[in-house]
Amino acid sequence: MQAQARLLLEDGTLFTGRAFGAEGEQTGEVVFNTGITGYQEVLSDPSYCGQIVTMTYPLIGNYGITRDDFESIRPYVHGFVTRRYEPVPSNWRAEYSIDMLLKEHGIIGISDIDTRMLTRRIRHQGTMKGILTTGSKSVEELLEMMGDTTIDELRNQVPLTSTKHVYNSPGIGEKIVLVDYGAKTGILRELNKRGCDIVVVPHDTTAEEIRRLNPDGIQLSNGPGDPKDVPHAVKMVSELLGEYPIFGICLGHQLFALAAGANTEKLKFGHRGGNHPVKELETGRCYITSQNHGYTVNEESIKGTDLEVTHINNNDKTIEGLKHTKYPAFSVQYHPEAAPGPQDNSYLFDRFLDMIREHKQNNPQKPRQAVLAAAGKGAR
Repeated sequence: MQAQARLLLEDGTLFTGRAFGAEGEQTGEVVFNTGITGYQEVLSDPSYCGQIVTMTYPLIGNYGITRDDFESIRPYVHGFVTRRYEPVPSNWRAEYSIDMLLKEHGIIGISDIDTRMLTRRIRHQGTMKGILTTGSKSVEELLEMMGDTTIDELRNQVPLTSTKHVYNSPGIGEKIVLVDYGAKTGILRELNKRGCDIVVVPHDTTAEEIRRLNPDGIQLSNGPGDPKDVPHAVKMVSELLGEYPIFGICLGHQLFALAAGANTEKLKFGHRGGNHPVKELETGRCYITSQNHGYTVNEESIKGTDLEVTHINNNDKTIEGLKHTKYPAFSVQYHPEAAPGPQDNSYLFDRFLDMIREHKQNNPQKPRQAVLAAAGKGAR
């Protein structure tokens, strides 16, 4: 018989269900994901660091866990919430169950609660703190614990999820520096498929260190948390704008916007799932996208910058894509490396490589000072 688990929200709402995974107590930001499948990719996405993730689809665990499908080397979530958990997966690829994965990494799971009610509460009141427990502490004691661990104190997600060392994924094509703010494996995979010679660097790599690597282009990865918590990354991007083609994804999109003079703000409950419609303004085409973010670029703040909006969210009209009007740089808020169905959005990696080749053709073997002067930035 499964043990009892409880989820308590900071507004005092209490959910009681069945425990799976690890035992103990974990605090985090309670969010929801609307994906029907992809729970393993959700669990292993570093952008969920510090969050208790609720899956709105009612049956989770039925196809198990497969090592080949991980987006990072380990899960970073602080808890996992489902309506129904399937302990015995039925899938020829499955190597083990969610229960085994969560136990291995000390993550608490709770099932048999009303996830529809929980999701509606988050949608109406906004994202809030929560605590998952398999213990016997009273509601008052748990609320006190939550008060001592505020979401605002969770400002170190990027250092937790970023690589600590530079490493190479070799190829025979363009040399790309991938700045890892909590990068998903899918980004590396898409660049590898195109033959890129990839150097992955930590989140705090400076502009000068990247220059010494002499890349053809720079990829800014996804990652967790508030983009304003990594000001060193904003500084690096602002210094390299115009020198190298830049492509930002998710957190990388927000960092690109901040570096170009725009501002970011927190969404009420974020976008998380594999079914978000995004309109490309140039063509009018609508793409179904995979998303996972709690912040967005403020539309008003774009005015007066050299940024142009390229994509918008068809649900709430928030900004989903930007490009720089003077420099070879663009970004998207969603995940083009993910495939929630057809691979609608992988063309953006091809666009990035086309941008790199055009930039190299227009600047053949120019020294850095000449490139800077042509960009109107002056030598540093």
